[in-house]
Amino acid sequence: MASTSQTSQPGVVTLGAEPGKPRRSESLTQRALRRLRRDRLTMIAISVILLLTFLAIMAPVISTQILGVDFAKANPVNAFLPINSPGHILGTDDLGRDHLARLLYGGQVSLGIAFTAALLSIGIGVAMGVVTGFYGGVVDDLVIWLITTINSIPSLFLLLIISAVLSPGPFGLIMVLGLLGWTGTTRLVRGETLSLREREFVVSARALGASDRRIMFVHILPNLISIITIALAIDIGVLILVESGLSFLGFGIQPPIPSWGNMLTGAQTFMRRAPHLVFAPGLLILITVLCMYIIGDGIRDAFDPRMES
Repeated sequence: MASTSQTSQPGVVTLGAEPGKPRRSESLTQRALRRLRRDRLTMIAISVILLLTFLAIMAPVISTQILGVDFAKANPVNAFLPINSPGHILGTDDLGRDHLARLLYGGQVSLGIAFTAALLSIGIGVAMGVVTGFYGGVVDDLVIWLITTINSIPSLFLLLIISAVLSPGPFGLIMVLGLLGWTGTTRLVRGETLSLREREFVVSARALGASDRRIMFVHILPNLISIITIALAIDIGVLILVESGLSFLGFGIQPPIPSWGNMLTGAQTFMRRAPHLVFAPGLLILITVLCMYIIGDGIRDAFDPRMES
């Protein structure tokens, strides 16, 4: 049998090929994706998040077409039905509403707020981080002063005050969380941009007459994708906890709109009588946050060249 040569040029990662054919080099992103696919724990976490997101998006279809219930329709006669009751897989709450249907709709709210607010805060943080890191000087000083000022105010108290004064709905809560959550991303992206702006490819682009905007968003920004992705995964986990905490305290999403947080609030007084009303939303919050942190950690390892085996 013919043997395949494994030699390659130093510093170049190549994929296997048939004898006599040239080998194709791997890019950083390709190597990272290959390592990510080999990480079973991260792939399981990604699958769980995708499943929860799919179920939340399909909540109206699942509730009406499969479960045959209306998540908002109260029926006191069926209050506190246990798990596996006829017609109610996860039982009912204190008003006789189907608990599974409310969990699905609550996932729409909690996941929707967390994902959208995280994208908003990441967008603001990345834009400000790249600009301040690239230009430095007075612009950098002003942004750092603003970040220091915002971070000096206890975020929980600030969120409670804003929520108490404005009583925001889902859209308002997205804006509040997104506009207050960009500082960490900005500092992270700023630090990386300060390093990248002195690299050879940036100096070459500037020498060739590239505009500042092109250098920032065509040459520097693509090199920040791994950091941005990690920050996004972590921010989603944090914002799910924040939204759930605010809703649990009564300052977030208000009934009758369900969210996992306010479902915990409404169920805490029925812990002994109907413990499933507490365990189900609490478990979903735990699983979602844990999976997002696992995903963030897996992406970090995938883009770390030291993890190459």
